Amino acid sequence: MLRNASAQILKQFVRHRTTDTNLILERSINRVQLLGRVGQDPVMRQVEGRNPVTIFSMATNEMWRSGEGEPTSTGDVSQKTTWHRISVFKPGLRDVAYQYVKKGSRILVEGKLDYGEYMDKNNVRRQATTIIAASRIY
Repeated sequence: MLRNASAQILKQFVRHRTTDTNLILERSINRVQLLGRVGQDPVMRQVEGRNPVTIFSMATNEMWRSGEGEPTSTGDVSQKTTWHRISVFKPGLRDVAYQYVKKGSRILVEGKLDYGEYMDKNNVRRQATTIIAASRIY
């Protein structure tokens, strides 16, 4: 059984070749896990001709102690808060997130990173980073 599991894992990391020698398909990973607090109640939006999407913001915190780098250092504690935009497209997950996730809730989001561009009100091109919730929200 262990041999079969090892073989399956190895196959996932090996290049998959097609009959076309110029085309090589590789497996890759784009996975994100965030544990933090919801910054606003989710909003459901729908653009004409597209499925609805649930969107909310989420904050994660990073804390560290300034000092000489020693474990017994009594330096000041610093904190950095990072805000993330979460989009939920998957129908069942989208509806659950919209109905049950609330501002201040502590949740775990699993998904993938997505980078995109949009035009703002002044016709200036902006870049946006979004976490696409793919599998679970706890």
